[in-house]
Amino acid sequence: MIYHPTRRAILSMIGAAAGTSAMYAAMTSLGHAAQSPYKGPIRLEGDPKGAKVLILGAGLAGMAAALELRAAGYHVEILEYREKAGGRCWTLRSGDTYTELGGFTQNVDFAEGNYINPGPWRIPYNHHALLDYCRRLGVTLEPFIQQNHNAYLHSSKAFGGKPMRFREIDADFRGNISELLAKATNAGALDEAVTPTDREALMASLKYYGALDDEFNYLKGDHSSEYRGWAKWPGGGASARPEPSEPLDFAAILQSRLWNKLVDADLVEFQETMFQPVGGMDRIAVAFEKQVGDLIKYNCKVTEIRQNDEGVTVTYMGSDGSGEPRTATADWCLCTIPFSILSQIDADLSAEMKGVVDSMPYAASVKFGLEFKRRFWEQDEAIYGGITYTDLPITLISYPSTGYQSDGPAVLLGGYAWDAIANQFTSMSPEERLKWAIEYGTHIHPQYPQEFKTGVSVVWHRVPWTLGCYGLWREREANYDKATRIDGRILMAGEHISYLPGWMEGAITSTLDAVSRLHDRVING
Repeated sequence: MIYHPTRRAILSMIGAAAGTSAMYAAMTSLGHAAQSPYKGPIRLEGDPKGAKVLILGAGLAGMAAALELRAAGYHVEILEYREKAGGRCWTLRSGDTYTELGGFTQNVDFAEGNYINPGPWRIPYNHHALLDYCRRLGVTLEPFIQQNHNAYLHSSKAFGGKPMRFREIDADFRGNISELLAKATNAGALDEAVTPTDREALMASLKYYGALDDEFNYLKGDHSSEYRGWAKWPGGGASARPEPSEPLDFAAILQSRLWNKLVDADLVEFQETMFQPVGGMDRIAVAFEKQVGDLIKYNCKVTEIRQNDEGVTVTYMGSDGSGEPRTATADWCLCTIPFSILSQIDADLSAEMKGVVDSMPYAASVKFGLEFKRRFWEQDEAIYGGITYTDLPITLISYPSTGYQSDGPAVLLGGYAWDAIANQFTSMSPEERLKWAIEYGTHIHPQYPQEFKTGVSVVWHRVPWTLGCYGLWREREANYDKATRIDGRILMAGEHISYLPGWMEGAITSTLDAVSRLHDRVING
C-alpha cells in the first residue's frame, strides 16, 4: 500500500526538521499563505445619493477607506483616538513623547533625522496595494536590506557564544549537505529516485551549488572561501595573495540550529526587493493624512456605538476623558478599531459579531530603538543594513538601511521579540528594558556599552490605542466569514480582518474589500 501523507503531516515533518521559517515557506507553497490579492484601484460606480459613512479609526485602513469613499461621492467623517493619524504606521523621532499604559513616559532624544519604527518597518515587493498607494500619494521609497551575508547568526550555546557571520554558516551548511548528498548518490542510494542522466546532472549541480572539489568534498580552499570568506582577503601589491579560511565543524553547525535562520529571506514575504519610506514609516500615514485630514476629528475616544434600521450613532469624548460626551451620526459605520479595544466598548453588534470580537487575543511584541554615538557596525564590522539573529531574548538586531557611512549618531533596531519573551519585557519599566537590551546586545557587539547614547522601547500590550500588536485568530475558519459580514449598518476592516495579519497590506486590502461590499449594498440594497 502506498502511503500518501496528508497536508498536516507534510507540514509537521517540515516544521520538525527545519523550524518555523521552513514551515511558513511550506504553508505558502501549499496554499495557506499568499501574496496580496490587489489587482489595482477599486472602482465604486453609481451614485450613493448623499449617504454618509462614519469611520472609526484613522489608521491606514480608515484613511484609505475615506479616500475612496469621498471620491465616490459619500459624505465621510473619521473619529480618531490619537492626536495624529496613522495608527500602527508610526515613527518615533527626536522631540517625540510617548506615554504607555502604567504612566511610563519616554522622551525621545535621538539626533535630528534619526528615528525608529515601533510598528511596521518594511514593505515586501508583493504588497501591491500599499506600493500602489505610495506611488499615487508620492511617498518616496528606498530599499530595505533584509538579508546581509556579513551580518551575524548568534547562539549563546554554540561556538563559545561567538557570533558567526551569516555567510560562514550559509556556505558551510550548504557545502556539507551537498557533500553528503553527493556521497549518497555515488553509493547508489538514489538509484531508484533518479535516472542515470539525472544522476549525472545532480552530481554536477551539487558540485556547483555546494562549492565541492573534484572528489565532491567540501574542504578548506579557494573555492569554498569564495563563498564563506577568506582568512586573509585578496588585495593588491606584494602581500596581495589571499589565504583560504577553515570551514566550521558541521556537527557544531547542526547542533547550533543556526541553520534555521538561513531561509528567512527566502520566504515570499521577505524576498528582495523590500522597501521602506525615506525618513520613516509614518511618511505613508502623513501622505494619506494630507488627502483626508480635513475629515478627521482627533483625540476622540469612542464610548458607545448604537445602530438601528436607519443608521448609526457613535458617542465619544476626549481621549483623556475630558469634556462632555458628543455624538456623531451616519447612515453606515466602518469600524477599524482593533478588537482588543472594541471589545471594551458598549456596541450594538450581533451575537455572532460580538463573539468574534470578544474572542480575539492580540499578539505581544516589543521593539527597541537604540541610538549609538557612531556607526560601529559599519566602521568596525562592515555591516551595511540587514539583520543579525540571536537566541537571546532580543531575538534580532536590524541595522539601518539608510545613511550609510555617515558620521555621528545612528539608530539600530536593537531587538524585536514576540509572545512570552515580549511579555517579560512588558512587565518591566522602560529603563529596565533598555538595560537588558544593551546587556544582550553586548554579547554580539562588545561596543554597545561604550557607544550607547539613548534609547526607547515600545511594548505593544501597553500601547493605549491597540493593547497588542495585531489580532490573533483562534478559529479563523469558523469565524472569519462572520467578521467580514455587514452587521446591520456596521462593517469591520483592518489588518485583523485579513489573511495578512500585522501587515499594512492586510489593513488596506481589508478596507478596500469592505468599501466595495458596502458600496454594493448602498447602490443595490
